[in-house]
Amino acid sequence: MQLTRILCTTLCLCAFSASAQNVSTNSKPITLEEAIQMALQHNYDIKIQRINPQIALYNLRGAYSAYEPQLNLSAVHIFRSQPGGVDEFGRDLGTREFESDSFSGGIVPGVSGLFPSGLQYQLNTVVNHNSVSAFGRQDETYTGDWTLRLRQPLLQDFWIDAGRLQIQLNRRILKITEEGLLLQLMLTISNVEQAYYNLIFAGESVKVQEKARELAERLLMETRKKVEVGTLAELDEKQAESQVATSKADLLATQRTLAVQENILKNLITAEYAGWQGVTLLPAEKLVAVPVPLNLQESWRKGLTQRPDFRQSKLDVERRNITLKYQKNQLFPALDLVGSYGHSGLDVSYGGVLRDFTRDDNPSYSYGAIMTIPLGNLSARNRYKASKAEKEQALLQLKKLEQDILVQIDDAVKLVQTSLERVEATRQAQAFAEAALDAEEKKLTNGKSTPYQVLQFQRDLTAARFEAIRALAEYNNSLSQLSFREGATLERHRLNVTIK
Repeated sequence: MQLTRILCTTLCLCAFSASAQNVSTNSKPITLEEAIQMALQHNYDIKIQRINPQIALYNLRGAYSAYEPQLNLSAVHIFRSQPGGVDEFGRDLGTREFESDSFSGGIVPGVSGLFPSGLQYQLNTVVNHNSVSAFGRQDETYTGDWTLRLRQPLLQDFWIDAGRLQIQLNRRILKITEEGLLLQLMLTISNVEQAYYNLIFAGESVKVQEKARELAERLLMETRKKVEVGTLAELDEKQAESQVATSKADLLATQRTLAVQENILKNLITAEYAGWQGVTLLPAEKLVAVPVPLNLQESWRKGLTQRPDFRQSKLDVERRNITLKYQKNQLFPALDLVGSYGHSGLDVSYGGVLRDFTRDDNPSYSYGAIMTIPLGNLSARNRYKASKAEKEQALLQLKKLEQDILVQIDDAVKLVQTSLERVEATRQAQAFAEAALDAEEKKLTNGKSTPYQVLQFQRDLTAARFEAIRALAEYNNSLSQLSFREGATLERHRLNVTIK
């Protein structure tokens, strides 16, 4: 059955025909596909991990603020008075008063900012109103100028600067969080698979133990009859009673294990655990051993191309490369081209200054270069060396993870092979144990055996039945684990996940 999952900031599950049933009933049959669907919708680990790409995306968008222009506006009023002094006859000339109003960005807003090339720009407009009151007269003038200033780095901060560094790092971090979400999806699905198989195993174990108790009780009844007629000793009856009590204790233990396994699966598939109290999960599937083709080289290829944790490690190396590139650029001296261009105005009226701005009567410009050479550059050189060492460490970690993946997949492939062989071996062992018990019971009927010997054969049969269903569960779990090690868990369940 084809399943499609489109993952935005929330998971939108579509093209899935089976819907979750009402959990108000006492028992709920559930398929593996239904359990996986419910986990994708409700599992807390997925919900938590799903937020990380959102956070990383916000941080990436925020990093672009380095290129946001800034609007600069200011208005300042200044008043100052001072003694006017004395004239040549020693007479006081009175007080001189100065007032000025300065408006920056009032006509053309002052704007400053940065381009992705590292070019810094600044556009300033200033208009001043100056008033001087002295000796009974008042003089007013208006002055102003607008200036565009540019500064372009040629060495340090040329091919990468702090703004571009943060943007590129945040892009990798976003991809890392997306891979982390995929990894969590795979891990949760794999955990659901194994919990589902373990729940089936626990349920079958209860059935096996119930059969063991029935066998023990039947033998006890037959033994009591023979004790009553004197063909068996009372010791044989006590041994049979002991086996019945042991079988009951073992049944209680398996029932407890079943309850624990059921809770493990519930915890994986629901966000409202309390609402599932009193609900019994009944796996709608049986444990079967379906052989699958195994190809170690193909499994290695999958692991090294599909595993999210390996892709995360590669992205981490890319991050180290970006940081190393930035730190290397910081070793260079700062050599910047600078230039400016503007116009000035002077008039007795505000409008006159504005008219001066539109004429070319009073232009101004400058250009040149500024070089700053740090003596020693100790900080930059050691940051570069540290970044270089961190990159080397990240490469070694990537190589180690690559080798670990190969080993893990090799182990998983061998486990699948041996688990399948064990399924057949335990099946045969169970058949032999059943035949042996049947033969021993016939011997007991003919007086050629004892209840104690039959009890031994019953224990052997119970153990063989346990091992047979355990082998089936372990084989299915090994297939799930192999898919997880290959990074093919989603592919195994035909889930197509797109992160947007």
